[in-house]
Amino acid sequence: MKIGKLEKVDIRQLWNGEASDFTPWLAKDENIELLSDVIGVDLEVVQQEKNVGPFRADILCKSTVDDHNVLIENQLEKTDHTHLGQILTYAAGLDAVTIIWIAKNFTEEHRAAIDWLNKITDEKFNFFGIEIEVYQIGDSLPAPFFQVVSKPNDWAKSIKATNQNQGLTDTKALNLEYWQAMKQYFAESGAKLKPQKPSPQNWSNFALGKTDIYLAAVASVRDGSIRVELNINSSNSKEQFNILKSKYQELAVTEIGNDVFWNELPERRVSLVSLEKKANVADKTYWPDQHKWFLDTLEKFDKFFRHKIKDL
Repeated sequence: MKIGKLEKVDIRQLWNGEASDFTPWLAKDENIELLSDVIGVDLEVVQQEKNVGPFRADILCKSTVDDHNVLIENQLEKTDHTHLGQILTYAAGLDAVTIIWIAKNFTEEHRAAIDWLNKITDEKFNFFGIEIEVYQIGDSLPAPFFQVVSKPNDWAKSIKATNQNQGLTDTKALNLEYWQAMKQYFAESGAKLKPQKPSPQNWSNFALGKTDIYLAAVASVRDGSIRVELNINSSNSKEQFNILKSKYQELAVTEIGNDVFWNELPERRVSLVSLEKKANVADKTYWPDQHKWFLDTLEKFDKFFRHKIKDL
């Protein structure tokens, strides 16, 4: 068997300028999806060269899980103090943000600066340092590769958030532990679904590729149930809900389950499609089975709805 040699390509052969070439390339759906997979946050591009308050970002995105701002700063050379200053300015001017700094090379001092920012900030702020590289084998097409050199320490931040909220009620503390355990279960199962950061709420959201349509896992101690929901929370949610219902209600029974419930909720902005199961959320011995049900059901919802909502 012949084995090819992996060779590094000068990124300037692909992109001559940051604003003129690299930023438009990265902003395409298929390329922002590559970046989303690397950082574990599903992104949707809002605008290139976007003013955010008094600031200007190369690319402004939204997290499709929780709709928070994600700002991307690009460099086709090694990192410099100018871009570090821009990142600090963004963080100082926004209440919550994820900032992704992409460069050809990260100097040790700038890598340390990103590590430090992740250490001193709370869970509302996240900083990624990513090196962009390109490789090819023989005459193959060049392939981009995003290498994470610095990222948030989610575990440390969740512990910090817990310490800052020691006044949590017993139920909220249980919720936080429940989602932490489920995130670990998903990781150990090799699931492609990406849970959001564990929080003391009784729900956890999952992205579907649109900022206003997403999945949610709900675990209710009070109701004694667990539930998976498709949340349609757009400005024209009722129209979108009725399109999906008219086309796919019968098919959903076959591919998801007999008890799929379609709820327009006419008095609210959001409309729901859900599947519920009775469960003792308060008893931790049942958690592995519940997390398995969540994983199986979320995967069915994701497979069924992901491409259908893109056509709305």
